[in-house]
Amino acid sequence: MASWNSIPLEITYEVLGWAAFISWSISFYPQVILNFRRKSVVGLNFDFVVLNLTKHSSYLIYNATLYFSSAVQKQYFEKYGLGQMIPVAANDVAFSIHAVLLTAITLYQIAIYERGNQKVSKISIGIVAAVWLGAAVCFFLALPSHSWLWLISIFNSIQVFMTVIKYIPQAVMNFLRKSTDGFSIGNILLDFSGGVANYAQMAVQSIDQGSWVNFYGNIGKTLLSLISIFFDLLFMGQHYVLYRGKRAVITPKIISKESSEPLVKSSDDPVSENV
Repeated sequence: MASWNSIPLEITYEVLGWAAFISWSISFYPQVILNFRRKSVVGLNFDFVVLNLTKHSSYLIYNATLYFSSAVQKQYFEKYGLGQMIPVAANDVAFSIHAVLLTAITLYQIAIYERGNQKVSKISIGIVAAVWLGAAVCFFLALPSHSWLWLISIFNSIQVFMTVIKYIPQAVMNFLRKSTDGFSIGNILLDFSGGVANYAQMAVQSIDQGSWVNFYGNIGKTLLSLISIFFDLLFMGQHYVLYRGKRAVITPKIISKESSEPLVKSSDDPVSENV
């Protein structure tokens, strides 16, 4: 395994890594806090949350396996060379674990808080079911030859695919409502900061090693940063430019009594004001 050639670059790499981890980790809290204060998830697209859980779950499998499994690391070195460094750091694993937990909490909030007439679409349910079924098939294909690096690359590809599509439902919903009311912009600002720091971290490692294999050796991480930054910029444009100061108008007649009731009764009464 390669070692660092420059101590300053190594320190910069670690600082950027933890900066990305902190930004991305904290980014989950503004939406959770907003939901809690409003006792409502109206304005937050449920497809976005469901797809996000699948994304982070598959990314956790990839990061944890490549970071902890010596067998997978051996296969990685055989493919990319012994002089290369594993493209997964401790903060990547920590972030993935935290992301799965916080996304699960958001799903729980969807179940107990006021949700209006919103629901998870059949398309998203179908996509998630197909993805995990495909992953199961790949596991049994990899089992006989112990092709574990290939298998986790599938999970890496899944998380990239989910990253590409997970933002679309929320962006479309904002467009149709002509408002970002109920969707926390704090989440987006922190996510953007994390994406920039993550990309910079990869660049620092490549500069030190004199090789850009860090980018194409972990193409999922590279595309993750680029795609996330693009959608973050889109959401910032919607919030601060296109729909600045606009709040969605929901006509009571549109929402039936049955659809507005939470999936699970909460002990707290819903608060109508948006914070």
